Amino acid sequence: MSHTLPPRIAPPVRILMGPGPSDIHPSILSAMAAPTVGHLDSAFLKVMDESQSMLRQVFRTQNELTLAVSGTGSAGMEACVVNLIEPGDRMLVCVNGVFGGRMADVAARAGAVVTKLERGFGEVFTPDEIAKAVKETSPKVVGIVHAETSTGAWQPSLDEIANIVHDAGALSLVDCVTSLAGVPVEVDKWQFDAVYSGTQKCLGCPPGLAPVTFSPRAVEAIDKRKTKVASWYLDMTLVRSYWGEERAYHHTAPINMNYALHEALRLVLEEGLENRHKRHMRNHLALKAGLKAMGIDYSVAEGQQLPMLNSVMIPAGVDDVAVRKQLLNQFGIEIGGGLGPVKGKTWRIGLMGHTSRESNVLLFLAALERCLIDQRVKLRPGAGVAAANQMYAKI
Repeated sequence: MSHTLPPRIAPPVRILMGPGPSDIHPSILSAMAAPTVGHLDSAFLKVMDESQSMLRQVFRTQNELTLAVSGTGSAGMEACVVNLIEPGDRMLVCVNGVFGGRMADVAARAGAVVTKLERGFGEVFTPDEIAKAVKETSPKVVGIVHAETSTGAWQPSLDEIANIVHDAGALSLVDCVTSLAGVPVEVDKWQFDAVYSGTQKCLGCPPGLAPVTFSPRAVEAIDKRKTKVASWYLDMTLVRSYWGEERAYHHTAPINMNYALHEALRLVLEEGLENRHKRHMRNHLALKAGLKAMGIDYSVAEGQQLPMLNSVMIPAGVDDVAVRKQLLNQFGIEIGGGLGPVKGKTWRIGLMGHTSRESNVLLFLAALERCLIDQRVKLRPGAGVAAANQMYAKI
């Protein structure tokens, strides 16, 4: 019996302006095509060492236990939670979106007694309310999301919050999946204990690895565990032996994905973290000006809007899915829809990593104008692009 083989994969070229993944720089794609070597080959061990060093620079930390977990950002989340939590430990999780809720779920699966401090989608937490919750629950770990991808909310005062957590004798666990390399993340200065991120957001790398870093306080907590880590694959007491001087075999690392991360980190540091942050903010401000000129408002309060993940309100009477399909099929632009209670009410427009470019901002505004006109929205022709260009001229 004969079978017809499917054709070779030929994905379409897209402009990825959703919540992730983001566009990939050509040199990162080239790095992925380099020859595969063994996971204990001296050439690959050099890549690991250099990636660790660059990750410390991007995280702004001296933490020895800093590495890339083999898995996406969610694996980074699970790695941080399961290594710090033992059955019966109390954990306070700040939930103001999908990913705070996911952290709480992971903690409960690891056996934690979880308390959720909840805010509405798009809102952020104050240090005072966290201090009150910490006092009431006496947690071992407090988890919070720096950049909530599901809502576009940017959590302020993390340094103050970390101090509150430490004063209570607890450990701080921070989700920086969307924020790392897009806005300042100061792990040592802000005294974070465990931080995880993902490669596919502002690092501009394909999905597949999760950078993590653990403070000496967190490592001490891991070393003092009375029970084994709930996940063998994500057990840092085992994984660190592979990434450390011992080079003890643990698992076969995704070799070519690590090449990609190495190149992505090199590009971040070549550009300079401050310059990269400024680029993300500049393109955000231009996009924001263009959207405002088209009558589109943000769903997050002023001062709490992420520059790399712009969550905006869908104009009244506009078909959410129809616009996103037209952007994709006619213009090759992908944006994201809302999640949870804001599904069908918001769009999430990503400007992360290599996607965060003037050309993408201007093309998107022009394309969105066409889609809205087709939806019979009354607009001043060219207003969005003109406003964005005016903003670019000022900043």
